Parts: sequence; C-alpha cells; structure tokens
Amino acid sequence: MSGKRFIGGEIILKALMDQDVEVIFGFPGGVTLPLYDQIYKQNRLRHILVGHEQGGVHAAEGYARSTGKPGVVLATSGPGATNTVTGLVDALMDSIPVVCLTGQVVTNLIGNDAFQEADTSGITRSATKHNYLVKSTEDLARVLHEAFYVATHGRPGPVLIDIPKDVILGSGPYITPDQAAPKNYKPRLEPDLRAVEEAVELLASAKRPVIYAGGGVVNSGPAASKLLTQLVRASGYPCTLTLMGLGTFPASDKQFIGMPGMHGTFEANMAMHDCDVMLNVGARFDDRVTGRVDAFAPGARKIHIDIDPSSINKNIAVDVAVIGDAASSLAKMVGLWEKKNKKPDAKALKSWWRTIDKWRGLDCLGYDQGGDVIKPQFALETLHNALQGSDYYVTTDVGQHQMWSAQYLHFDEPNRWMTSGGLGTMGYGVPSAMGVQVAHPEAKVVCVTSEGSLMMNVQEMVTISKNSLPVKILSLNNNVLGMIRQWQELFHDNHESQCDLKGGPDFIKMAEAFGFTALSADRPDQVEAAIAELLATDGPVFLNMAVERSENVFPMIPAGAAHNEIVLGPNQQMAVTDDRDNVMA
Repeated sequence: MSGKRFIGGEIILKALMDQDVEVIFGFPGGVTLPLYDQIYKQNRLRHILVGHEQGGVHAAEGYARSTGKPGVVLATSGPGATNTVTGLVDALMDSIPVVCLTGQVVTNLIGNDAFQEADTSGITRSATKHNYLVKSTEDLARVLHEAFYVATHGRPGPVLIDIPKDVILGSGPYITPDQAAPKNYKPRLEPDLRAVEEAVELLASAKRPVIYAGGGVVNSGPAASKLLTQLVRASGYPCTLTLMGLGTFPASDKQFIGMPGMHGTFEANMAMHDCDVMLNVGARFDDRVTGRVDAFAPGARKIHIDIDPSSINKNIAVDVAVIGDAASSLAKMVGLWEKKNKKPDAKALKSWWRTIDKWRGLDCLGYDQGGDVIKPQFALETLHNALQGSDYYVTTDVGQHQMWSAQYLHFDEPNRWMTSGGLGTMGYGVPSAMGVQVAHPEAKVVCVTSEGSLMMNVQEMVTISKNSLPVKILSLNNNVLGMIRQWQELFHDNHESQCDLKGGPDFIKMAEAFGFTALSADRPDQVEAAIAELLATDGPVFLNMAVERSENVFPMIPAGAAHNEIVLGPNQQMAVTDDRDNVMA
C-alpha cells in the first residue's frame, strides 16, 4: 500500500483481518484503549471480554487446538501482560499457536518504573517461542505478520508482541502478509529421503514393532492423522498415542492399544518396553511417557519423526532421525512402503499380537461400580456412550479426572480433545472449552473438571454465560485434590497434607449465579439421566457429580520406574521381568 499511512491501531486490526482472525480474547486497560477504540469502530472481528487474561490465553489455546488456526489474545500492560504468562508457557509446552498482543507504556517511559509498566519481553522470553517489543509504528505491520508466521510454522507455539501506547497512536505503512515473511526463519518441512528410506527399512524388519504418535501429528493437520492411520493399517502394527495425540488414530480401531506412560494402559506400556522397533511420530519422549530413561524400550531400535531438530536425541537417543513435518514425512513413508511392497514378518507379527492380546486380557481399566457412591470411571464411561453419534469436543482440567478422561473417553478424529499436557495447568478446562465453543458454535462442547481445578478460573463461567455459549461442564466433585491425595497415600505414608476441599462453595448456587442451568447427581442410578440432561439442555449447563473420594487412577507407573514396573491396581504390582508371557508377579 504504497505511500499510504495508517494509525497503529488500524494497522493492528488490518493485520489481524489479513491473517483471517475471527475472534480476539481480551481485557482492556489504559495503554490499549486507543486499540479498543479501533475495535469499537469495526464489526468484522469479534472480541470476547474474558474475566482474566490467563483465561483469555487458555480460550485462545482451545480455539487453536480445535481449529488448527492461531488463537489471538489481547492484554494491557503490567498485570495484564503478566497474567498471560501461565497460559503462554502452557501453549509453549504443548506447541499451540497463539499470538498474544500486550500493551506497553509509551517508549520514553520504558525503564522508568512507570504506572503498570513491566518488562514484558524479558518476563516472557522463556515463556514464548518468540517475542517482540515494537519500538516504531513503521515496523508494526511487518512484526505482526512475522509473528503469525513464527507461531504457525515449524513447531507451533505462542508469540508475544509488546506494543507501546505511542506505537498504537503513531502512524506507519501497512504491508500484506506475503510481503512480511521472515527471511531468517525457514523451518524444514520436507524430510531427507535417505532418512525416510532408512526408517521404512528398519520398520519393515521389525518382529515386535510399535508405532507411537503424539501432538505433532495433530499440529500437522488432518492429513497427517489420515496418513498415520494408513501406515498403521498397511503395516498391521500396534499403535499407541500420547495424551496430546489422542484421536490421531481411531480409538475404536483394534490396532489401537491405548495411551502409554504414567497412567497408560498395561498393553501399551508393555509393548513399549518389549518392542524391538519403535516409530515415534511427533512426540517428544517426555518423562511421563518414558519413565526411567535407562530402562526405556531397552531392546528397541528407535525412529523419531519430528519437525523440531532440537527434540531429536534430547531425551532418548534414536537410531534414525527424520526431521520434517509429520504429514510430509508420513506421506513419504507410506509412499515408499507401498512402492516397495513392504510386508511385515507375518509369523512374528502374529506372535506379537498374541502377546499384546494377553496383556489386553488383564483388563487394566476394569472397575467395580458397586455400592452407592459414584465411581468417576463409571461417570466418564457413561459420558462417552452418551456422546456417541454427535459432533462433540472435550476439554479437561488437570488431575485425576484428566487421566480418567483420557482412559475412558475415546476419540476417532484429531482436534476433538483439548487438555493441558506438558505444563499440567489446573484452570485450563473451562476457558479452553469457551474457546472451542466460540470456534464450533453448533457442536457439543463438554468440559470435564473437578472442584479444585474449577476454582482456578471459575470467573470464565460468567464469560460463557454472558456470551450465550452452550458449554457443558461436568464437575467430578470428590471434596479433595485427588491426584495430590493419591500421591500422598501411595508415596507419603497417607499423610493428607493440605488437600482437603470440604467446606467449599455451594456449586449449584454458584453455577446458577453465573447464569448456568445447574444439575446434580449423588448416586450411581442418577448418572445416566443426569448426563443425558446435561447434554440435552439448551445453553450453558453445569453438572455437579459427587464421586468416590478415595478412588485412585490406575494403571500407574511410579515416577522414576520403568514401563514393566507398572502398578495395575490395589495389591497388583508388576514384577520386573523380561518374560512377556509371565505378566503378573
């Protein structure tokens, strides 16, 4: 736009529109008022006034995770900016593309301890993939477009742009996104063909293979999940998915063996431990999956596909590294597998599946819904059944309910499951559900939470109600910080220190005050009807469900233990053994 100049606030909105942004989650403040004046003058961009900036970032995460598009957050200077930090780190850990705009005091006051000044770029340097302090309106358009590019290319992540008030009020040129692609950031998308060939040959030679996929497959787009499914079915190999990867391979498929790691299935963890070839697609070998590193898949040769070169050999040494986008890499692998007409060792694979089926036969997720107290597993299994056949998305908070949700809610498609993985952020669930519902207004959006997590960002229930968003909240109320209590029981002599939540608010009255239809269930015979009503009732609905306080999440690999040291349940401890037929101590 040669020669024409625009006010900084106009440049920001033009850039957001050119980046196909639909909604901003924000909270105004003194230095951002000129920008809010520009927002007032237009009707294309939707602004959601959140209750807290952390909630705004989580809402943007939910929007991004469920759509594949970047979420956008707007906060003012000082406390507004610092309130975003938890959400930014959460997005960084889980590779979620978020663009966060923060206001800053005028440039000549930076460093003077001005009112509501904070060193936002310094504070968020380690909390973001990249951040910017814009010192001139001349640079504003370029920085905005560059930020979206950085947030969405390579390994996705949050990018923050700190914008002083005088930059918002100043004038400068506008350039379009195609004129602003960064020159020094060109992440590698296409893999090296020699590495792909090596990976295919190694994978085809396996006697006891496992395919292990994570959130990188989700981030790569729907094509990556389809290609993963194609490869798994063409090979006939078992597939396990991380917490962040659920839905990238259909959970209903017989080749899916569940989630691996600390609260993964017995069959997935034992397959990981005893495999001879492991293909990792878009997962980072994090500690909750690997357990004790020196005992992780000790007899396996490992292939790692990842777009982030820094993730290769970071936690686990691998034999073949394929650096590239998951979709591109899988497309090359599938193509070579078919071209070379690769056939696995049928006899060995049949034997491997026999072993896996023995492990499956232990029914590690079995539970007993006896008595008159609701088991959380029963509640979530009932929710799963009730959601079938509908267009649904699920978010969770963090704690026991998160792990039970991962175990008992099953997804056949990507982008349907939103949870906090790497950072484990309590308070994520409700605002994330809000972001998902904004993105998918006609879908069923359910947040599974508990009273401890719920109270972290409970103010966003008001935001949901004010915006007439039909979010459904299922709160599994056990009057305790459940995962804290579980660890205190198992590893700290049952010393329940500061985890009791009795005496909290009347959640029914609270939900009603926030504009929700409030429901309750206290007995197992009420569960099915209550969940049906939760899903069928128009508008935002809250279901408070009283569940067993003493219930623990199993299976469980204790911190620092190996996959074959898994605890199946009370009085069921795995022996440390390499004998795949001797599965129980």
